[in-house]
Amino acid sequence: MKRREFISLIVGAAVPPLAARAQQPTTPVVGFLGSATAKAWAPYVAAFLQGLREAGFELGRNIAIEYRFAETQYDRLPAMVADLIQRQVSVIVAISTPAVLAAKAATATIPIVFETLSDPVGIGLVASLSHPGGNVTGVTQLNLEIAPKLLEFMHEVVPAAKDIALLVNPNSPAADSMSKNLLAAARTLGIGLHVLNAGTERDIESAVGTAVQLGAGGLVMGGDPFINIHSAKIATLALRHKLPSIYQARVFAASGGLMSYGGTAKETHLQAGIYTGRILMGDRPADLPVLQATKVELVINMKTAKALGITIPLPLLGRADEVIE
Repeated sequence: MKRREFISLIVGAAVPPLAARAQQPTTPVVGFLGSATAKAWAPYVAAFLQGLREAGFELGRNIAIEYRFAETQYDRLPAMVADLIQRQVSVIVAISTPAVLAAKAATATIPIVFETLSDPVGIGLVASLSHPGGNVTGVTQLNLEIAPKLLEFMHEVVPAAKDIALLVNPNSPAADSMSKNLLAAARTLGIGLHVLNAGTERDIESAVGTAVQLGAGGLVMGGDPFINIHSAKIATLALRHKLPSIYQARVFAASGGLMSYGGTAKETHLQAGIYTGRILMGDRPADLPVLQATKVELVINMKTAKALGITIPLPLLGRADEVIE
């Protein structure tokens, strides 16, 4: 079961008419800056390229792309941005909060199109969603704002649990905001929240083990590229320790995690591709409103629920967009 609702803040965001798509004298080069790995982001890169095609740009025909992936080593991002600037790219596409912060710090002139889970106004990327100003615009899933729902869903599934664990990457710029957000939500629900850090692959197993030692009744994960590419490992560890778990990306539930709740990255990357094409055709980032993807999906893995001996409440099951049997 799936609900399809992609509602965007989109003011004049239609693709420009054919008459405006004049042939560029030289092939523009786009710099694509990612915080994770090329392999993990392959489906989203495909969605981005589809967006470019919808805007009139075909890779190998009238556009070239320089890819840079930091492989979750965020300290590499400034040097990668500097390299893209030296190569005189026409637009920088920055995927994730760490990537766009590095790009914004490096240039105030080259247009930047971002895709982020964070609040672009709150982290200082744009002046407002409707009127970004400057050289930066893009698409946000605002998953930070819906993060408390992950805790609420976990509380519904294990109402007797007095404590829940939150796993975050301390290297993420959004880690503090995520922790404060969910700590406040936990107080409202009347449960304890243990914030655990995992910034390297080695940290993951020890963090999950610590959650079990602390008696946490469930595991919630903060959205981050590092967490995303290791979601299958975390799902396996959580299941091994009989720990109900929830994350923001569908890949987590598909990999054996109990639940996922969040936006759809393929949709946001497609929109980032369209915006990149519009900028290449002459639109200014300052005039392109930040698109807010409000489509969210709740996915429940019933196979995992059975393995954990958990009965999913019928009201929650009825709200699911997808049930994995």
